[in-house]
Order: sequence, then structure tokens, then C-alpha cells
Amino acid sequence: MSDLEFKPDEAEIERRVEALLFAAAGPLSAAEIARRLPEDADVGAAIAALRARYEGRGVELECVADRWRFRTAPDLSFMMTEEREEPRRLSKAALETLAIIAYHQPCTRAEIESVRGVSLSRGTLDLLLEMGFVRLRGRRRTPGRPVTYATSDRFLEHFGLASVHDLPGVQDMRAAGLLDLSMPPGFEVPDPGRGAEGEEDLLSDLDQDSPEFAQDFVGED
Repeated sequence: MSDLEFKPDEAEIERRVEALLFAAAGPLSAAEIARRLPEDADVGAAIAALRARYEGRGVELECVADRWRFRTAPDLSFMMTEEREEPRRLSKAALETLAIIAYHQPCTRAEIESVRGVSLSRGTLDLLLEMGFVRLRGRRRTPGRPVTYATSDRFLEHFGLASVHDLPGVQDMRAAGLLDLSMPPGFEVPDPGRGAEGEEDLLSDLDQDSPEFAQDFVGED
């Protein structure tokens, strides 16, 4: 039966307005609602009735910029809040630095810059230390006593490695398409942990919390 044969009463008009507001992708003006109702439908009365009926309920009818919409009652908004930890993405420079440390550890800042061929930005090591992927390992027994860096247990956990010796080798990288098949003679992937053992003094936990840590970053560009 069409609307020409059936004249909806106030309750039916209210019901239709309710359906339109629930199904709408955004707030609707009274004019937009009226276009979907019979010409003589009292949209204002239907909206007023709906506001009264939903007052104090889990959802309420509200007006936003002369448009109407249903929304969660303000006192229940806490139920809709979801706290989640957004993973931080590493920049290309941070990933390169992390890879160099992983394969060349223990290594100093100068050694990292030598492998990369460019200077290390101020925040790159700070970020890796903050995220817990890298730790201070010791001080090299060379002039200036530079700090050496190594990967942490969190690095192993994040990448699903039992130890740094499980990092991909030449054959693994070739199989994954990360290395060209025509490698230059004598090329080899560094062996993690086979660095300057015995050429550094390891830092204790107390040393890592000392002011000397901050001094390594003073004056960096």
C-alpha cells in the first residue's frame, strides 16, 4: 500500500524519522528528512517527540549546525574509549643504523658513520635507545673512550631471533632477493658479535645511568 492510499499518523512519521536518522551516514537537516516523508508530515513534531523519548537513554538526539543526529549519551563516552599502543615506525636512517649495529656490534658512532658513509643525525641513536632496540655496551680502549653500541634483548624479541647469530647471512639474503647474485669478490656479511671483543670496557648498569651517557650527544648535529 502506497502513501497515497495510507496516510501515516504522527507515530508512523516519528518512526520513519527515527529510521532515517539511524541509517544516515551523517547529521540530517529537517529539510533533508522532509524530502523522504509525505508532504504534510510534521517533521518538527516528530523530532521533538524523538528527543523527549530518547532523553536520558544510552543514545540521545542532538542538533549540530541545524542538523540532527543520534549520538552516545555524554556520560557513557568512557565506554567507547579504546586505548592501544601505536607502533612507531623507524626511518630509513634508523633502520640502516640498527642494521649496522646488529651486524657490526659492538661498534662506535664513528664506525657506524664510516659504514653508512654519512654522518649520523642527532636523534637516530636517541630513538633506537628510547625504543630499547639498542643499548650502550662499553667504552672502546682508544683515545676519547668512545661508547660502543650493541643490540638488546628487545631487538631479538621484536625480530623473533634467538640470538644475533640468527641474523640472515649471505645465502639467506640472496634467497630473499636482497642481494645481487653477482657479488664482488671477497664480499661477506659481517658476523655479529665478532667485533672488538676485549678492546672495550663493558659498562655496568650504574655506568649506563651516569651523566657520561648524556655527554656523548653534546654538540652533535
